[in-house]
Amino acid sequence: MAKRTKSSQRWLERQRKDTFAKKAASDGLGSRAHFKLEEIDARFKLIRPGMRILELGAAPGGWSRYAAERLNDGMIVAVDPRPITAPGNVVLLEGEYGNDDMDTRITEALDGRQVDLVLSDMAPNISGIRVRDQAEAMNLADLAVDAAGRWLKPGGSMVVKMFHGDGFDAWVADTRKLFGRLAMMKPKSSRSESREVFAVGIEYSSLTSHEGVV
Repeated sequence: MAKRTKSSQRWLERQRKDTFAKKAASDGLGSRAHFKLEEIDARFKLIRPGMRILELGAAPGGWSRYAAERLNDGMIVAVDPRPITAPGNVVLLEGEYGNDDMDTRITEALDGRQVDLVLSDMAPNISGIRVRDQAEAMNLADLAVDAAGRWLKPGGSMVVKMFHGDGFDAWVADTRKLFGRLAMMKPKSSRSESREVFAVGIEYSSLTSHEGVV
């Protein structure tokens, strides 16, 4: 068996002490991500029965399971390169968001319809090089806005995982123009030392949505 590194040992110790991680494990929720969306939804009342949702960065599936429980007869199209286990009203598309093939697959899964909510929990694979990691995080945030431009209906909402750093303020300023309201929230279930924050856009009003999508 491979010997654990000091960093992996620190991570395991932190997990053992982490209230949200322990609760996620005991409740079979996979990860603390469930609680993050639960907190965001409790504050902004985003998820309602019958909605259509596009979720980017769906693995390990915590957000998909939380949203699916609240949708009843709605549907979720969940995108991630890693396989996940999700309820029956979740359409799983395995692959990376950001290429023409995935755009086509999403449009087909939605049967040409728009969505009420775009969720993005996408995060970069951490290299340890701060500048590179932040640039990739901002690229992923841009991809979430791109998804809103393609499939989010007027009046819809968007949740995007962000990381404070270069490009953050400019992204917020640009994205605020597309929504009636753009708020930032750091859930209690996010680790206090993390730069993670979630951007929540309400009342989408961009004129850039694809024509012909109904």
